Amino acid sequence: MLAAACIAILVVMALALVRAFKSPTVYDRILGVNMFGTKTVLFIAASGFLMGRPDFLDIAIVYALINFIGMVAVLRFFEYTSPIE
Repeated sequence: MLAAACIAILVVMALALVRAFKSPTVYDRILGVNMFGTKTVLFIAASGFLMGRPDFLDIAIVYALINFIGMVAVLRFFEYTSPIE
């Protein structure tokens, strides 16, 4: 059951990358990258439990914090500059 969840998360991650690359606006691309980062955290946690290594949850939490700080930095950057469409 957990293996099927990991495969489904990988499919959703691929769809998030498609959204990030083919979106019409910069903000849609940022949303796609943020969704990819969120699903990566979920994948790290689920695959850690699938392999019997629940300590991967610590790595997932650190990745989530980095993802959050990175998104805030990118959004602050685009707040003060005009995005090139």
